Order: sequence, then C-alpha cells, then structure tokens
Amino acid sequence: MIGGRVLEASAIVALATGRSIYAAALVWTAVEEGIVLMLPSTAVAAAWAQLPEKDHPVLEVLLELPVTVVDDLTATRARTVGARGGDQLQAHALLCAQERGWALVTDDSDQYAGVDRSGVEVERLP
Repeated sequence: MIGGRVLEASAIVALATGRSIYAAALVWTAVEEGIVLMLPSTAVAAAWAQLPEKDHPVLEVLLELPVTVVDDLTATRARTVGARGGDQLQAHALLCAQERGWALVTDDSDQYAGVDRSGVEVERLP
C-alpha cells in the first residue's frame, strides 16, 4: 500500500509562507521517499486566496511535484463532499484522508474539534 499525507489549506499556507519548517521538511521528505501528498482542490483554492502574490510560486512548485496529487472537485465528488455537511474545506480534507487511511496535516487542529474525524489521524504542524 502506498502511504501519504493529506495537506489541508492551513498546512499549505504554512508551507508557502515559510511559517513552518516542518511543512517544508515533510514535503522534501515526501519527494525523496516517494510519499504521496494529496491536496484537496478546495484547500488549494483557499490557500491561493489567502496567500499574498509573492508566495504563489511556492504553491505552484508544490502543485508540480511528482508526489503531489490534487483531489479535484468534480460534480460527483462535490456531491460526496457536500453530503458530509459542515464546513466544506474540512469535509473535503477529511474525506480525502478517511478514504485513503492517511493522516491529515494541518496548522490549525482546533478547527477539527467537534467534527466527525472517524478513522482520521490529525497531525498538527509543530
């Protein structure tokens, strides 16, 4: 089984802004070890919107890495995410992690308090 991590919006922002050394280490370890990094498309959109333009090139590099896979929000996928209810950024990220049995990497684990995280390990960036 191929292992990986799901990066949600706050983790992507922490990486792109350089706010988290751990996020950068995680990404480069993933490249070296062939660990898949799943990015929900909703998280990519949210991160892009939050980031100042000067940080967009880092996001572009992340998107082009050979270990990066974007979970696109197709019409079918949108219905599945929407059916989970609640905050749709959280729902999409949790669904990606739950389906694959991978940890969800976040810079803000408090946002997942009180949310159904069945079977999902939430890994907070130090």
